[in-house]
Amino acid sequence: MNAQPSRVGLIAGGAGGIGAAMARRLAGEGVGVVIADVDAGPGNALAEELGGIFVATDVASPEQNQAAVQAAVGHFGRLDIAILNAGIGEPAGSLLEFDPRAYRRMAAVNYDGVVYGMHVALQHFTVQGAGAIIAVSSLAGLGESPLNPLYASAKHAVIGLVRSLAPAVAGQGITINALCPAFVDTAIIAEAVSYLRDLGVAVLEVEAVADAMATVLADGRTGQAWMVAAHRSPQPVTFPELPTVMADPSQVIPEAPA
Repeated sequence: MNAQPSRVGLIAGGAGGIGAAMARRLAGEGVGVVIADVDAGPGNALAEELGGIFVATDVASPEQNQAAVQAAVGHFGRLDIAILNAGIGEPAGSLLEFDPRAYRRMAAVNYDGVVYGMHVALQHFTVQGAGAIIAVSSLAGLGESPLNPLYASAKHAVIGLVRSLAPAVAGQGITINALCPAFVDTAIIAEAVSYLRDLGVAVLEVEAVADAMATVLADGRTGQAWMVAAHRSPQPVTFPELPTVMADPSQVIPEAPA
């Protein structure tokens, strides 16, 4: 009988792309892996390759997020790391040409799925007294993104959630961070990869994001949005310090210089 791993990680959206690279990186470090994804074929194959388990999971469903965590704990006896990586592109277009159903699905996966995943992971980690959560956002969540504003707004929301929630649970031994990769060679941008490279834009390989995940887990800080870009080490973004107007209404945010 094989010994149970000392750490266990659940990777939402782990069947391919960035998630699969993260799963392989964790497994290579001796972490037991749980692949949670809607894509059962590649998900089962990867779980078998890595000695982990696959759980069919639509992250837009609170119940399926809960079932994934329960499967991890039921199989391995513990859960230590939750990687909230599931994401889809922006078929909804701009607000000028708008498909509400496509928008709702994009937001349900890219933001609601992170909320649900954090909720169920925190339920477990607060009892356990420790845990690490990493949500995959994007550089589109840190700046303007005129070509995909709805996708970018969901990624901005992920960063806001990470930065706002992390301090509330830091005293319970739980870290929450966001990864913000630049363009990555995945299915989401498959049709644009050659075009981007022809323009001289550096496109990351998925392994670079997996390396950044390992850096964040080893770093131990919480509430950070880590930029992942070509030709530089992963680093947390510095945000402006604002007065705590919610706690002290007498403080006034200074006006920007003209």
